Amino acid sequence: MAGSHSVPAQRKEIGQPSEHAQSAIDGGCLTPVFEVHSLCFSTAQYSGAAMFSTTQTSKTQFLDKARAAREERKGQKERERATIQIQAIVRRYLCRCWLLREIRLEVDDFFDTYEANSSKRSALAIFKITRKFLFVYRMKEDKDRLQKLCRCILNSMEVENESKVWYVSLALSKDLTLLWIKQVKDLLWLCCEFLKHLKPDILQDCKFITLYLTMLVTFTDTSTWKILRGKGEALRPAMNHICANIMGHLNQKGYYTVLQILLTNGLARSKPSLSKGTLTAIFTLALRPVVAAHFSDNLLRSFLLHIMSVPALVTHLSTLVPECMAMIHTHELLRKFILFLSRDEQCGDICVCLEGSHTLCLQGNLIYLAYLSEKVLEEETHHLVSVLTAMLSYCQKYVSQKKSNLTHWHPVLGWFSQTVDYGLNEAMPLVTKQLQFLWSVRVIRMLFHDVLSKKLAETQDMANTQFSSPSNNIHVKNLFKRAFQKSASMRNILKPVGGKRVDSPEVQKVCSICVLYQTALTTLTQIRLQILTGLTYLDDLLPKLWAFICELGPQGGLKLFLECLNNDTEESKSLLAMLMLFCDCSRHLITILDDIEVYEEQVSFKLEELVTISSFLNNFVFKMIWDGIQENANGEQLELFHSVHGWLMTLYERDCRRRFAPEDHWLRKDLKPSLIFQDLDKGKKRAQLLLQYIPHTIPHKNRVLLFRNMVTKEKESLGLVETSSASPHVIHITIRRSRMLEDGYEQLRRLPVNTMKGVIRVKFVNDLGVDEAGIDQDGVFKEFLEEIIKKVFDPALNLFKTTSGDERLYPSPTSYIHENHLQLFEFVGKMLGKAVYEGIVVDVPFASFFLSQVLGHHHSALYSSIDELPSLDSEFYKNLTSIKRYDGDIGDLGLTLSYDEDVMGQLVCHELVPGGKTIGVTNENKISYIHLMAHFRMHTQIKDQTIAFIRGFRSIVNPEWLRMFSTPEVQRLIAGDNAEIDLEDLKKHTVYYGGFHGSHRVITWLWDILARDFTAEERAMFLKFVTSCSRPPLLGFAYLKPPFSIRCVEVSDDQDTGDTLGSVLRGFFTIRKKEPGGRLPTSSTCFNLLKLPNYSKKSILREKLRYAISMNTGFELS
Repeated sequence: MAGSHSVPAQRKEIGQPSEHAQSAIDGGCLTPVFEVHSLCFSTAQYSGAAMFSTTQTSKTQFLDKARAAREERKGQKERERATIQIQAIVRRYLCRCWLLREIRLEVDDFFDTYEANSSKRSALAIFKITRKFLFVYRMKEDKDRLQKLCRCILNSMEVENESKVWYVSLALSKDLTLLWIKQVKDLLWLCCEFLKHLKPDILQDCKFITLYLTMLVTFTDTSTWKILRGKGEALRPAMNHICANIMGHLNQKGYYTVLQILLTNGLARSKPSLSKGTLTAIFTLALRPVVAAHFSDNLLRSFLLHIMSVPALVTHLSTLVPECMAMIHTHELLRKFILFLSRDEQCGDICVCLEGSHTLCLQGNLIYLAYLSEKVLEEETHHLVSVLTAMLSYCQKYVSQKKSNLTHWHPVLGWFSQTVDYGLNEAMPLVTKQLQFLWSVRVIRMLFHDVLSKKLAETQDMANTQFSSPSNNIHVKNLFKRAFQKSASMRNILKPVGGKRVDSPEVQKVCSICVLYQTALTTLTQIRLQILTGLTYLDDLLPKLWAFICELGPQGGLKLFLECLNNDTEESKSLLAMLMLFCDCSRHLITILDDIEVYEEQVSFKLEELVTISSFLNNFVFKMIWDGIQENANGEQLELFHSVHGWLMTLYERDCRRRFAPEDHWLRKDLKPSLIFQDLDKGKKRAQLLLQYIPHTIPHKNRVLLFRNMVTKEKESLGLVETSSASPHVIHITIRRSRMLEDGYEQLRRLPVNTMKGVIRVKFVNDLGVDEAGIDQDGVFKEFLEEIIKKVFDPALNLFKTTSGDERLYPSPTSYIHENHLQLFEFVGKMLGKAVYEGIVVDVPFASFFLSQVLGHHHSALYSSIDELPSLDSEFYKNLTSIKRYDGDIGDLGLTLSYDEDVMGQLVCHELVPGGKTIGVTNENKISYIHLMAHFRMHTQIKDQTIAFIRGFRSIVNPEWLRMFSTPEVQRLIAGDNAEIDLEDLKKHTVYYGGFHGSHRVITWLWDILARDFTAEERAMFLKFVTSCSRPPLLGFAYLKPPFSIRCVEVSDDQDTGDTLGSVLRGFFTIRKKEPGGRLPTSSTCFNLLKLPNYSKKSILREKLRYAISMNTGFELS
């Protein structure tokens, strides 16, 4: 038991609190350990006595109690050990707190004394206090102390002629050198740590940024060290080595990341918040390690990753600190960057580390540097082009065409499948400006020097144009201020001639540059139009590029590029990229040029060249489709197809609007329509693609036949055609002649679409409510349809208006005076659709801009409102384009972004943009004003009416069928052919009644009068008199329904009861009951029937017929 009592005594000795801990104990913080020990021991002793005093306990109980006692003792020992540990930790913590407090007090005393007496402290004293400070340093608590220490050290460096005060003098102490270097490293890294968290746009933080940057500037370079002046100069190499060592340490810790954060915080905004001095210091600090390491790969990599990727850095440097730009040029940094990145592995590494947004920023800085360094750009063109192409290609991999859960919106790249740093968005306009230098005039001239240096051949006699040696006669003019140059018209027409090897260095260089710009177009999706505008700014680039293309290969032209489609080599891809760039740029140019520039001034391309180019494009697209290349194309080949096809269709639509190509230019002479129809019946893809993309290669009449076949097939599928086993369902409607439009609207507008496509029988009721005689076998419905259309398109109704000049129809902007005007427009659309569906031609001339909207052309990226404006108001178009050419300050005209219109006697102001009436038109926004005005007049004003009309029209006529036709061709589909009336065709398909026959004297006179005596205009009036339409059917009179008929009549229409045996015999044998010289010919347009009296003389027939058609008597004067 003696051993048992020795333990507490020992524990008490161990647990004796120290002097400082005792005070805590006395204060109630801790419970004395020895009291706990005594209590534990007495409890254990009592338990042991109780255990041995029990004599009746069984053996099992005894063992259980022994085990429990052992566990209790073990637990007691653990508690005692834990208690000792806690006590030791607390004592250590309290001691450390006391020590830290004492050291901080000592540091504070040092600074207080220093500031109060302004005394000069020795470098050793500063070193010692710095060691203590670094020992206790905590960022939150010691922020102010660090600032005071930095000022103290910097002040010591400013003292004159007192080496013991200079903090840097300790570097020369044999015993302290290593310790001083370590201290400087630690101190400078603390400065870096603070710089990461400071905001340059906060005034207080700016002071601290300046302080810490000064520390870094001072101790990473020896130029400001006074100790090295004079005799100390010999020490400079050693000191430089120390500085390099310090910078190496900082680099390992993340020095460039700190500078990047600081630069980004200060520059990634629309207006920089870094001062000139601060920016100079940061850039100097960034450049020092690179120079010290002699531009090693590692340091160049860090500089590119962290400094050159800061958005618009070069822009800010050139604006705020030109001396930094001088440093860049002195060290030829751009050349070093280009050569470093020209290695594929290095460029790939940089792109992967930066990702999309920052890679774009790096490109912007490199491009602007290249723009400012003409010599390097000229000498390193090949490497720079390859570097920029590689970077753009990396970004392109992540550019998406549409939004998804994996994409983010980027203001330059569009939908992007990498993470986007939205903090850079404010700086993106500046980055975009830097990127724009890639397509600036200076850079384009340098990159395309080999192309632009070529001279285009001239000739003095355009009638005898021959290919000769090149010479340049196209001058650079502003894209929107070109004056007509007579000399331009003297240039030879450029045609494919061939003769240049595609593997020559010159061709390879031009191809690589074209690949760069084409990659930029497909990557920088949100500034694509800016790129195209820049590339088309020089008038002579595109014609000279076309001349360059014409020279490629043994023969030039089509064959070379078709061969490239079948070769998956880099050379073939680059050649196709050149073709694609030419097509994209040319399409953009022609889209933004107005008719005066294209047809009269012939900017960039002569009209004859457009004919040559369009022929090349037409053949190229046809071959891609017909040979199955397009069907199996993907990726780059598909992009090429759409590019070439887009340029082709731009030219085709321009030619449709105003012809520049010869007749049948767009047709494929070797393409047999019968073969197309066979392929369509067999479901061959190539025929379907041909109709989808280039239907104009098939003759128009064959496409109309195809359209009619499609209608017939749909009718058959809907059960609308009479068969041997079933008859189509017929809808009967009753129409009052006095309320034809109202009755037709009420009875037809609610009919289901498929019912509208079926057979509709009309019964007319006269003003007395009596049914008119006659059975509708399509003729009466035709009359009803024609009358309805005549009424709704009458401008007096104000559903439609006519254009100035050629009086073509378009929806009236003020049609809202009708309460249900939109429902009426939908009904009109259905009625016109029904006419087209049934092949009934109606004399309704539409404005081409309106038909373009019906066809959906206005949704195309190639559509230009200004091009269609002449079809609405040619005078208004001339006035707008004169604004485009106005050389003075457009602001003097006092225009605003609004349009004032007289609406039913009241002046209404329409704003073209929100707040437009307060925004003046300037030289900068005048092009936007022109397009906004054109868009308002042709689209915005009639948007609702057009949508309603299109909805009704397309419910009857499948819009896919109409894609086979151009705008003028759809007009012909509606109103018939505008060609001369073929009298032989009409004569061949005419049906005679009432005794008339083809050899009858009156009929012979009639055809002779039409052929010899009537003018073309009178023949058109004659056709309109009989059929209600002045134009012949598109497919000829064989397709006129009902067929053209002539009937011999003896009496007036109100007495006419039809043919009788007597009347037929009299007509056949020219027996007259009485001389019909007093009666006029009449017609029934619903049956396409001419009612002709049996005149006795040819002169009487000519006189009466001419009078009837000029008065358009019809039923009225019969």
